Amino acid sequence: MSREQPPFAPQPSTVRVQRLRRVAQFGFFLFFVFAPLLDLFRFDMPSHHFLVLGMPWTLGIDDFMAHRISGLQLALNLLLRGVLPIVLGVALVIFLSWRYGRIYCGWLCPHFSVVETINQTMRRAIGRQSVWEKQPQPAHNPDGTVTERDAIWWLAVLPLAVGFAFLWVISFMSYVWPPLPIWHGLFHGGLPRFQQIILIVGTFLFSMEFLFARHLFCRFACAAGLFQSLAWMGNRKAMVVGFERGRAHECAGCESECDNACPMRLKPRNVKRMMFSCVQCGQCLNACAHVHKDNPDGSLLHWVHEDRAGDEASFNTRTAKQGERNRIPVSPVQED
Repeated sequence: MSREQPPFAPQPSTVRVQRLRRVAQFGFFLFFVFAPLLDLFRFDMPSHHFLVLGMPWTLGIDDFMAHRISGLQLALNLLLRGVLPIVLGVALVIFLSWRYGRIYCGWLCPHFSVVETINQTMRRAIGRQSVWEKQPQPAHNPDGTVTERDAIWWLAVLPLAVGFAFLWVISFMSYVWPPLPIWHGLFHGGLPRFQQIILIVGTFLFSMEFLFARHLFCRFACAAGLFQSLAWMGNRKAMVVGFERGRAHECAGCESECDNACPMRLKPRNVKRMMFSCVQCGQCLNACAHVHKDNPDGSLLHWVHEDRAGDEASFNTRTAKQGERNRIPVSPVQED
């Protein structure tokens, strides 16, 4: 890193950022569940077209076949209602992912909301956020709270996994078939047989995924996440969690709290290429800020951009040694 680069910018309160993220997650989860019920967005199987904000979103093919519109009107519909929304949507996703990484996953994705909820509940049950981890996490958290392990929490883990799985399947079905008949049939025992099979099989599969493979799905099987990660990796100056390696010795008294905090079970102090599936949730920053709240140099982890993000992306042994010689002061994080 160069001496001419400015010091790390002061970070906003990590506690406030996490509160804002929770609000965004909760709001988007409600939208995910209620959008089809309110006809905000869904595909209507009987009429074979989308509903957007309660209005039919059609290309006009049926009207063209019935000679109610001209070929020019059909072409305009295809362009304005078909091609243009897709192109703009893809361009927006690519831009946000290219600049900020998997920020949709960490801040909005309803699946990731479930992942974090089950993570913390499972930690209370077995001391670990995943059944595949070998070592339990420390009971003491960076913010001073204590999370004791108690097997009775399995009575919450299992219902949560099954309940979220059931809600997910019902929600997905509501995006394809009219939601009111589905909910009415659910409560009055009138679901068609094929929908009952979808509901039972889907709930079982999602339950297994939420219990045993939720992190693996996010990291290796989610197409939306993989697409965002590829765009992010293509930009060396994209926002990334940066680690002040020149101060690495200050981690000596910490029990890897940033690693423990990561809901994706990554190691945030690693280089960018090893953080391919980072969701920019900022929980590692929050943990580090708590650990170093009394440190005049502040936290060792920061979101970095532009040139500093490029340094993080191209980090190697040579830049590490140079960073040791040119340690840069950091403004302290102001906590709530």
